[in-house]
Amino acid sequence: MLPGFLTRAVGLLLGREGRSLHLKAAGGATAVLAVTMAVGSWAVVAAEHGARNANLTSYPKALWWSVETATTVGYGDFYPVTLWGRVVGAVEMGIGITTYGMVTAALATWFVGRDHQRRHHPARSAEREARALRDDAARVLHARFDRLERMLAARGSAKDAEGDIE
Repeated sequence: MLPGFLTRAVGLLLGREGRSLHLKAAGGATAVLAVTMAVGSWAVVAAEHGARNANLTSYPKALWWSVETATTVGYGDFYPVTLWGRVVGAVEMGIGITTYGMVTAALATWFVGRDHQRRHHPARSAEREARALRDDAARVLHARFDRLERMLAARGSAKDAEGDIE
């Protein structure tokens, strides 16, 4: 069940043609970070297995440690004591810093681009205003035509009534 979910989630994040490059980059970086945390947790438990004074002895503890390490929070409640555990930690930190930087940069670029587009493309707002004016003019003309038709219909029925009287 989980691999199917992951496949669909990654497909949704990366596979859409209509999505912006910023969203694809942020989604890809987030997916890489999630995989790194899951694999890093497993790797550190394997590296620390049987080590003296090891405190990363279960996957839940290692997953918490992995989140702390990737986000560079590092509370210090869990830490690797072996050389290979520390290597896993260094890789985790590097990937965490990089991917959070990528997500932040992608989102910031998206926000700046939206603001730039709003400020420097008044043609789009002018098009909307022109469309609104055209629609208003069409409504006014339809109302006038309706009034004229009613007036003509009333005049025609009055003439018909006069013709019937004579």
